[in-house]
Amino acid sequence: MTDRIDINRFLTEMRSIKSQTQALGRQDGMASKDVTAANNAYQSLVGKPEPVNKTGFGEIMSNAIDKVNDTQQASASLAKAYEQGDPTVDITEVMIAAQKSSVSFQAMVQVRNKLVEAYRDVMNMPI
Repeated sequence: MTDRIDINRFLTEMRSIKSQTQALGRQDGMASKDVTAANNAYQSLVGKPEPVNKTGFGEIMSNAIDKVNDTQQASASLAKAYEQGDPTVDITEVMIAAQKSSVSFQAMVQVRNKLVEAYRDVMNMPI
């Protein structure tokens, strides 16, 4: 329960800071055009920011899942080649590929579990 009290206190402090900054903005009479002009002046002094890679979270997760899938398929194809008697495939390669596949899948499952846990925590937060 102490975590919830700390969160509530934190939210209260955030709201008070927000109200203070809004009150200061009203007293100074800064209009949105003044803020835009200030931002433009700052950008001209500092320069344009570097473009940020706009890869989304979903795309990153999709790429990670694809890599795990590729690892599993490579492991399966090595195992199949060994079982069919391919002389170029060594048992150690098959075992290493199987372990890589297993570890990558277990890691992906753990990431998924942490994401589900974080989602549940966010959904159970008091408003």
